[in-house]
Amino acid sequence: MFMARDNYGNTYHDIGPHPRKWLLDYFGRKHAERMYHDTPDGPKHIGYVIAGHRLWLYHVEPYEN
Repeated sequence: MFMARDNYGNTYHDIGPHPRKWLLDYFGRKHAERMYHDTPDGPKHIGYVIAGHRLWLYHVEPYEN
């Protein structure tokens, strides 16, 4: 399960196993630009830019004790 947070502070929960498709459908767009973060091991894909929203993706796992 995935969730996303944008640069405006909005959160998008329970966006399913294919976050890019869900976000494109939600914003009514057909193009998403990948967003990267530079690390010592090289650039890492961390989210997308869609319709002026920079969207950071998070993988959510259920907590089980």
